Amino acid sequence: MNLIHKLSNLDKIALRFVVFALLFFGLTIIEGSMMRVELCNVKFLGSEHYFAVLNAHPIVGIFGYGFMLVMGAFYYLIPTLMNKKLFSEKLATINFILMISGVMTVWLSSFFLRYAALYTNYWPLPVLRSPPLSLLVYGAGILLIMVGMLIFCFNLFATIFQKTTDHDKPLLALIISGIGLDGLINLLRRMFGIKEKHHHPPDVPLPVVAIFRGTIDTLLDAVVLGGVAVVFIVYAASILLGKALPHTLIDPLLYKNVYWWGLDLIADGLVLIYVAGTWYLLTMLITKRSIVAENVARAALFIELIVSWNVWSHHLLSDQPQPLLLKFISGELITALELVTTGIAIFCSLATLWKARPLKMTIPLKFMLGGMTGFVIGAVAGIVQADIGVNRVIHNTQWVIGPHAHIMMLLGLSMTLFAGLYMIFPMVTKVELKSQRLADLHFWCNFIGSIGMSMAMGYAGLSGMLRRTLYFGETKYLSHMYVAMFFGMIIAVGYAAMMINIIRSVGVKTLVSLFIRIPTLEK
Repeated sequence: MNLIHKLSNLDKIALRFVVFALLFFGLTIIEGSMMRVELCNVKFLGSEHYFAVLNAHPIVGIFGYGFMLVMGAFYYLIPTLMNKKLFSEKLATINFILMISGVMTVWLSSFFLRYAALYTNYWPLPVLRSPPLSLLVYGAGILLIMVGMLIFCFNLFATIFQKTTDHDKPLLALIISGIGLDGLINLLRRMFGIKEKHHHPPDVPLPVVAIFRGTIDTLLDAVVLGGVAVVFIVYAASILLGKALPHTLIDPLLYKNVYWWGLDLIADGLVLIYVAGTWYLLTMLITKRSIVAENVARAALFIELIVSWNVWSHHLLSDQPQPLLLKFISGELITALELVTTGIAIFCSLATLWKARPLKMTIPLKFMLGGMTGFVIGAVAGIVQADIGVNRVIHNTQWVIGPHAHIMMLLGLSMTLFAGLYMIFPMVTKVELKSQRLADLHFWCNFIGSIGMSMAMGYAGLSGMLRRTLYFGETKYLSHMYVAMFFGMIIAVGYAAMMINIIRSVGVKTLVSLFIRIPTLEK
């Protein structure tokens, strides 16, 4: 029997998201390489095109690659872990189409129409410095993405909450457990010596708690960025119709705070919470054990719910009009708590692995440990930045996007997602990957390449190299950029190894048949 006939509808939905997520990751590598060439003093794109590519790069990477890979995994895992059917396969398909359409629309607006207000989109830059058509297309693309994300959130929540039997838990109990509040309650009971009359297992498994928690932040992020997209569309339309709205209708400082509040929830929902859930799931699958100090892990996820809504101001520490009280409380104090909550997730996972010794160093375990290493490096760099004095010096330099942003995305997030991919792929396809050597090559290339490229960028930043800036004719930073280019090429080799391994394992026809009916496979 052909592999495609062994796949359920849920398997196919998950794989469609995964396939396009990996293709979008390849696109980000191509975009990154093009910009690396430009930063090496080679006029390959030209300044206008460079900044347009710089605008599309994070959108394709975060939403096309990161979120779509997460969506594919969680559309499979939530029904499996909760022992329920996915609420709506049709909504999942619509979600898939919207994400692809939105990402490609944003890419079109930047790569061809030269929208280049950068992902910060600081007001009134999008209106005053962008062609109205490019702004309209960009806004439409972002709106499509956010509608897709809202559908994803609804589908997951509906799956968790749907009643399949008369013995299902009540809605309130699922919510309390889903946000990790039951873990905090259990810790407080123990602290005050209050005994439970009847001990019962948690209503929601720990990995699902992290997914549930992260989806709350994803929902809020989609609402904020979707609202910003509507503003862009309205302003672009008004300009095109010859009745331009005054940009002074929107206060730039208020806009910055609202925008960063929503944008920072991507970091908390996608990078912190979803990753913690993946660590817990992988640890449980690898060790066949429950997580050590599970109540602490659940409580930490609940506390992170509060923390994640109050840390956005660390992006505005160098912004002079930003109130000092916000910089101090939100930007410094509360931000430091993220180090604690993420540290708890790493500790609980590592403690569980330690108690389960001896363990075989499998590919998923190796990638998971690589992801944790990335978070340690990236988190330390982030805490360094979250100091008002230090931030004045390094905020607008290559340091911010090197040792912090790229380490978190390429090492912390990606290595964890790849760990999940290597663990779940055989479960979905019922096929083992062909080559252990290619998987090892992928690990070492991504690990070494990510650290090398990010650190080269960081040292360039410490030497004074600004981000979002081209230095044609300037040789001071060329050595750093050559090193970054070299390690970036190593990342590309790792990506190629992974794709070859996947394609060899399941076959090109099987992957194509996920989207197009092939008669020979239907016989």
